[in-house]
Amino acid sequence: MTTTRRGVDSDSLRPQIELRWGGLHVIVQHVPAWFVALITTAGGVAGTWWAQR
Repeated sequence: MTTTRRGVDSDSLRPQIELRWGGLHVIVQHVPAWFVALITTAGGVAGTWWAQR
């Protein structure tokens, strides 16, 4: 019986966000769900505040 070894998937090695700006190089491998929820909530609060001014 032959077994095939499966290596690491290439998609898991690529960063989700990569920012390069001059000498600054920021790589984000994974964005946590709580951070996405925080940004979404903050955007909703800011949008509501701006609409009611």
